[in-house]
Amino acid sequence: MKQWITLLTVSVLLVAVAAMAADYRFVKQDTFKGWLESGRSMIIVDIQPSEGFAKGHFKGAVETNAFPVKSAEEKKRLDAILRKIGATRDDVVIVCPRGGGGAKNTYDYLKSKGVDENRLYILEKGSEGWPWPGMCVTGRQK
Repeated sequence: MKQWITLLTVSVLLVAVAAMAADYRFVKQDTFKGWLESGRSMIIVDIQPSEGFAKGHFKGAVETNAFPVKSAEEKKRLDAILRKIGATRDDVVIVCPRGGGGAKNTYDYLKSKGVDENRLYILEKGSEGWPWPGMCVTGRQK
């Protein structure tokens, strides 16, 4: 009986973890690379801190410096791009340092502001895990 309860508990936990993981849509690095190379129309929301953005970001990315998107001030930085997101039906790719908590916070926040979840993606492994640094630009965009 004890083994059955343990098995049931583990099964419930695995289902819960799978359900939580399914809440976010990730774009694989090689897929995103293809999107960049093809000129696909999308909005790239870069939440990296200022120094990370200056070190390397994708051409056309919107700099928000909102990482980790926990405070009201950090969320306010995302409010500035809502009009741009709302003006198109383009997909929105969220780029954070590692593609984890900050990106999920951004995803949740944009979703709460009415951005259709079918448009939202998180770049898998984030900017620090990007294997093609030559595709990034440095400095500030004008």
